[in-house]
Amino acid sequence: MKGVRVLRRGAVSVRVAPASVLLGTVAWLLACAVALYGVTVGDYPMPLADVVATLSGDGTLITYDIVVRNRLPRALVAMGVGAALGLSGTVFQRLARNPLVSPDVIGINAGASAGAVVVIVVGAGAAAVVGGALTGAAAAAALVYAVAHRGGFSGYRLVLVGIGVSAFMNAAASYLLTRSDRNEAFRAAVWLVGSVAGRSWPDVLAVAAGLVVGAPVVLLLARQLQLLELGDELARGLGGRVGLARPALLAAAVVLAALATAAAGPIAFVALVAPQIVRRVLDARSPGLLPASGVGACVVVAADLAARRLVSPYELPVGVLTAAVGAPVLLYLLVRAHRAGTAG
Repeated sequence: MKGVRVLRRGAVSVRVAPASVLLGTVAWLLACAVALYGVTVGDYPMPLADVVATLSGDGTLITYDIVVRNRLPRALVAMGVGAALGLSGTVFQRLARNPLVSPDVIGINAGASAGAVVVIVVGAGAAAVVGGALTGAAAAAALVYAVAHRGGFSGYRLVLVGIGVSAFMNAAASYLLTRSDRNEAFRAAVWLVGSVAGRSWPDVLAVAAGLVVGAPVVLLLARQLQLLELGDELARGLGGRVGLARPALLAAAVVLAALATAAAGPIAFVALVAPQIVRRVLDARSPGLLPASGVGACVVVAADLAARRLVSPYELPVGVLTAAVGAPVLLYLLVRAHRAGTAG
């Protein structure tokens, strides 16, 4: 394949696309730079030297409280959520061979939100919210897959079924809000907007758990993912393990999206947009996994920084900003898909 090199060491061989690796590296470095800059700004501005000194253990109690307890968890959650959503969206789009398929479009994030809302309105703790998000996402994914898989795995059927499941899950969450205590309803409503403000180290652990569980599965099955993009019959003919690889990849993508949602709420359209940015920058049919994760991280940390500074001293939830940017992208993809279908 053009632009792809094969590295061999003994019996092990790895396919590497230099352009994809370069984009992924640049995206991750940019995400880290933006996140580090974000730690320096706020109601109490801090020079970068003071931030570095605090992180190295030489700061004061005040700078430690500001950096380590408040701003650093927020930055890490933003990066982790973006990376998890970028990976999840890439897996869904490549499996379905449809740029419209992403966890927020087909109901996975809505299921995670509904499950988390159930836990929030009963007054449970943060750990229970993670479990509720996973349960809700798994239920939504199982329902979408069971209905959409009938008659063959189709990307457009997946989108249509997913939109219906998403509407049902959002309605269920709204109903729960109307029947819950006022304080818990307010807490859940704020969470449903999608924000990384006020995040703490348990939230960092939640999204890190998603990456630790889901990312290795996706990377180990990257070759199988390439084969599944060719269609089930051709994938089987080339030695692809369709019956095992697809459920494993879908499960990993669901875990990534669910724990990202549990950590920051439903941050819309990142999983949809990140793979599309990679495709257009590399002019490639399939977005790579490394650059998609880096671009996703970069999108969320940049959106969070913009949300903090655009209407300063007030802050916008990052989910509002990503939705405002992502909605036109979704409309563009819909129009493009319609034109392609009409031309065909």
